Amino acid sequence: MTIPASPFPAARRRAIAAPQGTIAGYEFGPADRPLDVLFLHANGFNAGTYADILSPLADRLRILAVDLRGHGRTTLPADPDGHDAWMVFRDDLLTLLDALGETPTVLSGHSMGGTVSLHAASVRADAARRLVLFDPVVVTPERVAAAGPDGMKTSPLAMGARRRRSSFPGREEAFQAYSGRGAFRSWSEADLRDYLVDGLIEGDDGQVHLSCRPDWEAANFSADHHDPVGAFIRARQPIRILKAEVGSTCGIEGYEEQVLGDGHVRMELIPGTSHFLPMERPELVRAALLEAALA
Repeated sequence: MTIPASPFPAARRRAIAAPQGTIAGYEFGPADRPLDVLFLHANGFNAGTYADILSPLADRLRILAVDLRGHGRTTLPADPDGHDAWMVFRDDLLTLLDALGETPTVLSGHSMGGTVSLHAASVRADAARRLVLFDPVVVTPERVAAAGPDGMKTSPLAMGARRRRSSFPGREEAFQAYSGRGAFRSWSEADLRDYLVDGLIEGDDGQVHLSCRPDWEAANFSADHHDPVGAFIRARQPIRILKAEVGSTCGIEGYEEQVLGDGHVRMELIPGTSHFLPMERPELVRAALLEAALA
């Protein structure tokens, strides 16, 4: 897959070699500065989705935002058949850290990206000095058991992803189809257009196609999240969680003492936000990253 020039004035395209392909993304800020923030996106989206959110930090921080396997312009294989755990993303992140050869000050992510960051930090103390997580996905064993024998495979999110339209005549048609609807109801026009930059890939048929295929997105919703509660306990870096007020995916009910009891994890409920907190409160995201990076 060709990596085109960056469409974002404050960002440079990156393509980092990994076994079986490349990990693509964007780098913001001075190239000669140590890596301040490594940022991972939510399921179904891509690094460019957060360009308008992260770009204002480029005058003070160096930030690398990457496309996870099966998303954006990353070329690692993404076969939904047999994909049953988020550990593949954790392992990709550890591979990326090895390839970069440096420890970011802050490991951060939204939704699935936050959980993947957590899992990496829980097995490698040098994954980052601090974590900032925006409404990470935390599914307790009780919730998985309550989902029944099929687990999360029949969750509304997984079923909705399978039904998602995968192709459009052009980018403007996709923008009009998404604008103000569904998950994008609370997004700005800039954030939606940023998502579509790498969320759509031109095909040989003259149409544009979702770079994160609906079956891969659905497989991620269905996959085993591999005990994020335990990952919070094992990770020893300071962790700050910004949790959505409405529709949050960060559920630690019944495990508050284990997760929050010793103080290395700090959780804040952000009034008036949904799961798309970064798009709704970008200034809060920037402030949290800046504070953690310069602490």
